[in-house]
Amino acid sequence: MKERIKEKIDELQQFLVELEEIVAQDFEEYIHDIKTKAACERYAEKIIESVIDIAMLIIKEKKLPQPENDLAAFSILQKEGIISSELSMRLQDAKRMRNILVHEYGIVSDEIVFHAVTEELPKDVTSFLAFVKRGEK
Repeated sequence: MKERIKEKIDELQQFLVELEEIVAQDFEEYIHDIKTKAACERYAEKIIESVIDIAMLIIKEKKLPQPENDLAAFSILQKEGIISSELSMRLQDAKRMRNILVHEYGIVSDEIVFHAVTEELPKDVTSFLAFVKRGEK
């Protein structure tokens, strides 16, 4: 199981590098480049899915209570002291954004997505990985 978590961490880190390589330098460039915008949205989806996969693998490995849904996985990790409550809430927000992107619930705000892929997501995922690595020691 630990090997699978390591593989998912490596995959997630690669997604972050690839996102950083393609993301627009500013919001104006982002909204006017349809290919970049679409690629950033897709990388956001992949990154969030990888975080969820890692969370679920940790829950399974540590024999923690099974979550009712993906959002609950972050609450379980927070209750077990694996991640902070603030990070749990931020990852839950990222999961909600992912649902909007994938399932097209309502209108997707380009400003919110751009801010997420340039600021929030890289920072939150880096924090998540730091917590996970600390817990693996």
